[in-house]
Amino acid sequence: MMQLPPSKIDFYRTNGFVQIDNVFNPTELAELAGAMDEVMISNEGSSIQTDRAGGNYYKVLNQRVNTWRDHGVMAKYSLHPRLADLALQLTGASGIRLFHDHALWKMPGDSKPTPWHQDFPYWPMNESGALSAWIPMHDVDEENGCMMFVPGSHLKGKLTGVDLVNPQDIFDFEESKGIDRNSAVKVPLKAGSITFHNGLCFHYAHANNSDQARRVLALIFFPDGTTFNGKPHIITNDQGLVEGQPIAGGLYPLIAKK
Repeated sequence: MMQLPPSKIDFYRTNGFVQIDNVFNPTELAELAGAMDEVMISNEGSSIQTDRAGGNYYKVLNQRVNTWRDHGVMAKYSLHPRLADLALQLTGASGIRLFHDHALWKMPGDSKPTPWHQDFPYWPMNESGALSAWIPMHDVDEENGCMMFVPGSHLKGKLTGVDLVNPQDIFDFEESKGIDRNSAVKVPLKAGSITFHNGLCFHYAHANNSDQARRVLALIFFPDGTTFNGKPHIITNDQGLVEGQPIAGGLYPLIAKK
């Protein structure tokens, strides 16, 4: 486990994102990267490929969701107590559950930026507080698709979801007035370092202009007790969840608790 200094926790709660260095050592990262390479070329199992080569969404992200259900090593890291404990410290929640993982390859060549958006509007949750861990398999910078965040934007509340293929400009939304895009912070990372960001934080990723895929594992965590809002989502459809009741059970495992 890693004990975060109060300054990191305060930074996350004030700004809606935080960088944490040296979370994984080279051996761990190599193991995770190898597993991700295997799962991303598989066409079997219960994980979900959200688009195929040539598709409009694929140009933004080649994405596979719930890889932890197909591959033991992916499960080892998606359910890693070190990551869930970091989320517990950042949020101050009594417990942390995994909503889903997603392996994200931003492909070289005809790559598109991931437009400015919030994550929370896409999640079928009533209460805010969910957050994402963003774990690159290698160094990331502006050339190959590092992330950008707008500090404090998570305090604006939930806006309308943005279409990532045919996006609107989130800064044109009436609710976003007063948020300055010029305050955005680029966050390049060295391999082994990660970011966490609040589901309400405005964020963006550059296009990948390198000659290699930008490979990232993203994990969505949520505070135990978060309730289901009843809206459709590929992770919750047909899973027997009841609107207004907590999202729980073995498919949304409780990984860390106080």
